[in-house]
Amino acid sequence: MEWLASLRKSIDYMEEHLLTDIGAREVADAVHISPFYFQKGFKIMTGYSIGEYLRNRRLYLAGLDVIKGGDASRGSIPCRERNNKGVEEKIIDLAYKYGYDTPESFTRAFSRFHGVSPMRLRDQPYRIRVFLPLTVEISIKGGNKMDFSIEKREAMKMIGFERTFSYDNSYQEIPKFWDEFRKRYCGDGCSCGDGSAQEEEIRQTIAECMVGEFGVCLDDVEDGKQFRYYIAGAYQGGKVPEGMKVFEIPASEWAKFKCTGAMPDSLQTVNTRIFSEWLPGNQEFEMALPLNIEWYSGKDTGSSEYESAIWIPVKRL
Repeated sequence: MEWLASLRKSIDYMEEHLLTDIGAREVADAVHISPFYFQKGFKIMTGYSIGEYLRNRRLYLAGLDVIKGGDASRGSIPCRERNNKGVEEKIIDLAYKYGYDTPESFTRAFSRFHGVSPMRLRDQPYRIRVFLPLTVEISIKGGNKMDFSIEKREAMKMIGFERTFSYDNSYQEIPKFWDEFRKRYCGDGCSCGDGSAQEEEIRQTIAECMVGEFGVCLDDVEDGKQFRYYIAGAYQGGKVPEGMKVFEIPASEWAKFKCTGAMPDSLQTVNTRIFSEWLPGNQEFEMALPLNIEWYSGKDTGSSEYESAIWIPVKRL
């Protein structure tokens, strides 16, 4: 299915299942796209993760329920005609209706979203935050052809540091992971660690395998809400220090998108263009595996000439 059509179908699917327990994996399955790439593309195209979108839509409908004093789709007795006990019972009902474990967790989420508590919104309905179903469109712009090549590669063994991230906050948390890595092991401002033999073994492996040349995203966490990320390098064999892991990237054909410019803006810009320009309606390739690789060159990431790349495994249609 064509990419934009899949995004639109996913929004329709979420609207039809707002009151059921669905997440990113169920939505991706409904449009037959890898959860990893679907969530990545959805975030880039809309600005929201799947979890954020579902949460915002549900809390908007909950706000309508509060204002109407009942189910937004059925109507009910106005809230002003209820006593306090009745209002409290209504909040309990809404909490369970919209997938919250307790009235307290629902009230906290409701207050963060609308800026007021359910009780206050009942009396000040004009303060409701509107969040309507999204529409997905694409603007075709000329003049800047994407710089990419197609290359076949055999399976690659890599070694690195692993961490699991949530799709909801990965854009904020992954840069922190890199900062920790650089401060501890790389160049200026790095901490010296404890000076142990294990620490020295790790530093030697980083140097020999050029750990930090790659950032690798792997979508193989069963809950569909998280993915594994590696700060990695090409494994050269030998002992694997404690705290590091060896993993294999399958053989594939790769679309390699070149990025030139200061980090992270250049990489993020190209990443956005892949999902908003290259992928929609692509008649030649589709994504083959639930992973992608970021390639980094030298140390001066702030240079306007800094080179990096995004590798996406593809198969020909």
